[in-house]
Amino acid sequence: MNRADIPNLISIFRILLVAPVMWLIYQREFTAALVLFVVAGASDGVDGYLAKHYGWTSRIGTILDPLADKLLLMGSYFTLWWVGMLPLWLLAAIILRDVAIVGGALAFHLLIGHYEMAPTLVSKVNTGAQILLVLTILSSALIAISPAVLKACALIVLVTTILSGVDYVWTWSVRALQARRQPRPE
Repeated sequence: MNRADIPNLISIFRILLVAPVMWLIYQREFTAALVLFVVAGASDGVDGYLAKHYGWTSRIGTILDPLADKLLLMGSYFTLWWVGMLPLWLLAAIILRDVAIVGGALAFHLLIGHYEMAPTLVSKVNTGAQILLVLTILSSALIAISPAVLKACALIVLVTTILSGVDYVWTWSVRALQARRQPRPE
């Protein structure tokens, strides 16, 4: 192992935290779930810093890091819905967006060819809003947070989820059209 593997190991660590976070939410151990969720979030910041600052990037890292993020958020959202702390309509919107993005990426790959998926500004805002919502919901089990604040956070996630889904569809549709117009090598 060399130092350049550290960001990947941190991403794997984050993936390993998903099941305990889900279990703690399911058991309504919200303090412990919140602590682990924050640790996982901090690990995302650390692996991102190391990868960018030291150039410790790899192809596997470009897969592991977003996979770890997605598993943590989706696992948390699913379990929060399961215990009645997240509305089904929001979980459904998030899942539909992700299915549309993955389906679009697969279609692009099959019909056009290689692509480099990169998060857009809107998707980064959406991810931030999703993280904030999980933190707010978990915190609401520990401290008094107004239902209006929880609803506002959920609506922000819904709006940014829709906007980021539309943004991805638009961006990749334009790229597909541009790629189709270019002559193919014989």
